[in-house]
Amino acid sequence: MTDGIFATSVFFRLAIGGNDLGAFHTCSGLGAEVEIEQYAEGGNNGFAWQLPGRITWSNITLTRPVTADTAKIARWLDEILRKVEPKDGEIVALKPDLSRIVSWQVLGAVPVRWQGPSFDPANSEAAVETLEIAHEGLRPS
Repeated sequence: MTDGIFATSVFFRLAIGGNDLGAFHTCSGLGAEVEIEQYAEGGNNGFAWQLPGRITWSNITLTRPVTADTAKIARWLDEILRKVEPKDGEIVALKPDLSRIVSWQVLGAVPVRWQGPSFDPANSEAAVETLEIAHEGLRPS
């Protein structure tokens, strides 16, 4: 694939604090919002200054079918439950041939929610797990 052409299937590899947590099929929440404070300067009625303030980072949610990597999440959560300590990590978007598309450094990541699979023999859909993490910021890596 060349630059400018979109990948048809993308996978996301997640590693936090040196723990490779495996590949995920979806990744959402890569975003930030800057609070803006308006300041109306006296005598200037044409506009108000837009002053940037605090940055709020969205939680990142990753999902995948249950695989052998599910055990990696369980071990990581067990480690975190003993001592919650924000750690840096990385999310890498990969093409089907596992070549890198783009990656982000995730600063100060901590797990917020893990939803394990629902096993229902009457349902033919794949069992899916979801991991949600909060963080202190993203940087391109």
